[in-house]
Amino acid sequence: MGEKKIKLSDLNKQLADMGVKSLEGIKIEGDIELEIETGAGGVGPLFAYYFGAEVAKVAVQLVNMAKAFGYPIDSLLQPVAVAGAIAPAEIKAAAPEIPAFKIPDTLAKAKFEVGTDATWKHQIQEVQLGATKAEGGSRGHVIKIGGEKAMPFFYDAAMPNRPVVTMDVFDMPIGMAKAVKMHYEEVMNDPAEWAKKCVNEFGADMITTHLISTDPLIKDTSAKEAVKVVEDVLQAVDVPICIGGSGNPEKDVEVLTRASETAQGERALIASASLNLDWEAIGRSCAENNNVCLSWTQLEINAQKELDRKLIKVAGVPRDSIVIDPTTAALAYGLDFAYSNMERIRIGALKGDQELAFPMSSGTTNAWGVREAWMIGSPNKEDSDWGDRMLRGPIWEILTGFSLAMAGVDIFMMMNPIAVAYLQEITQSLMGLIEAKTPDTTNWITTEA
Repeated sequence: MGEKKIKLSDLNKQLADMGVKSLEGIKIEGDIELEIETGAGGVGPLFAYYFGAEVAKVAVQLVNMAKAFGYPIDSLLQPVAVAGAIAPAEIKAAAPEIPAFKIPDTLAKAKFEVGTDATWKHQIQEVQLGATKAEGGSRGHVIKIGGEKAMPFFYDAAMPNRPVVTMDVFDMPIGMAKAVKMHYEEVMNDPAEWAKKCVNEFGADMITTHLISTDPLIKDTSAKEAVKVVEDVLQAVDVPICIGGSGNPEKDVEVLTRASETAQGERALIASASLNLDWEAIGRSCAENNNVCLSWTQLEINAQKELDRKLIKVAGVPRDSIVIDPTTAALAYGLDFAYSNMERIRIGALKGDQELAFPMSSGTTNAWGVREAWMIGSPNKEDSDWGDRMLRGPIWEILTGFSLAMAGVDIFMMMNPIAVAYLQEITQSLMGLIEAKTPDTTNWITTEA
């Protein structure tokens, strides 16, 4: 029978596949062959050193195998002097010289500095939301947004007003993600109680009342009947309010103008005027009733300029009664586009574009329209696990909001109480108004969830 060769790794695998843990009474005879390719330069001291390291690895495998076979290998592992061993100094001398890395002069002189841009010479319009009794309204306090002279959170350009959160309330129960609905189930049939819960338990700065039942395709509630909800909410809470319609371009004009009349003198934010409905009627109603007009466009900076110009010059809305909403696209569904658009708007305003120099609003609740925020898992079987959706949704809303806070957003429309709390903490701690309560992420190795 001819000579057969086998590698040690193959032998180990075969024994493992057979379930063999130790061998007794077995003698293995044979030679160990090592094939060495030294190259044209021959075997020098450096090569010999590194080759020795490889041989040591082989030796370790042999020792482990001998132990598996039951041989008392420890008695053989005694220090021995090896003739011709290479000293560390010789190894160092034989090693190739590696030139020291030299930092280019331009980089050596460079310094990282944070500071406002010299071209930011103009201020964002400051807008007051809410009016006290002395001012003709009924709110317990007012909120001011805008007034910035730089991009947000620059340490050398203090923000005069902090970003605020307005929480959503609807005039009828609606379908919601479980992570949101669980917080409101007992109040969803009573918008006034819903508003109270948001303010008293979840710390909402404002309340947005959505009159969605007015949609002809839902309940077609009349404008006269719908605004009774606005009256109830104004009675229930004393924070500034925002009033939204159903999104129906025909019905919203009547609903929002009637709502503006109901909230006369309250400096309520009326949401919203847009180019695809009668923006002039809504704008004039805001101006006549001392309310604030939300100027809404869809991710298009020139459309935003056009609408703002028309509201001021045609509808007669004062500059201090306009808040712009350039549209929020959520994380993974166009957030980068929304961020870039808002950032361009804010930088353009700081550089002097007066048609853009207004506080910005974000419909951050759009994050809940993303399937990854609320679905149990991916519909694609090959996808990896998406994780706990009770955490995914709030995280989606937080990241969407915080990203746009960095672009310059002043007011966030939100739903999930956890997301609201985190966004308020993040933005206020960045402004130095509070001390952050979240874990110290610099110690991430030992931080526990």
